[in-house]
Amino acid sequence: MFHPDLMRHPDSCPSLVLNADYTPLSYYPLSIWPWQTAVKAVFLDRVDIVSYYEREVRSPSHSFRLPSVIALKQYVRPSQFPAFTRFNLFLRDRFACQYCGHPRDLTFDHVVPRAQGGRTTWENVVTACAPCNLRKGGRTPKQAAMPLHVAPIRPTSWQLQEHGRSFPPNYLHETWHDWLYWDVELEA
Repeated sequence: MFHPDLMRHPDSCPSLVLNADYTPLSYYPLSIWPWQTAVKAVFLDRVDIVSYYEREVRSPSHSFRLPSVIALKQYVRPSQFPAFTRFNLFLRDRFACQYCGHPRDLTFDHVVPRAQGGRTTWENVVTACAPCNLRKGGRTPKQAAMPLHVAPIRPTSWQLQEHGRSFPPNYLHETWHDWLYWDVELEA
């Protein structure tokens, strides 16, 4: 019987990486490693193979089925608070403008503008679409009569992971489904 994994190029066979407790290291971005990194970790005895692709790679003397799911042998404790980055900010705000809710042309906006002494911190920066950011200008939301949907907070890593579960990636291999829990139904 024909299996689609047999025709895959190895580069299209990433491994889902689970922590030692068999939960994904990260939901968003999804914790995946290229096949070369996964194979190296197997040979260094740093991971256990949970599932395989049908696809094999070969050397002159060996053949090796590519792992589709691997689990770290040592638990990696996630940091409590994520780094302040543009991506993490958008994820905290669920990729939507905090003034109008629009999901396109996203920028970030200082709630208290820098010209008024505002700083670049989790508690003072929100996701804003370009039109709302331009309309608000160098004013506070109150001065611009543009109330925020949600007050900005410093998120925990757990909160960002929970938000990330609302945005499943476009591709999920069938062997990954038992390890991932999304807020939406997944297609096979």
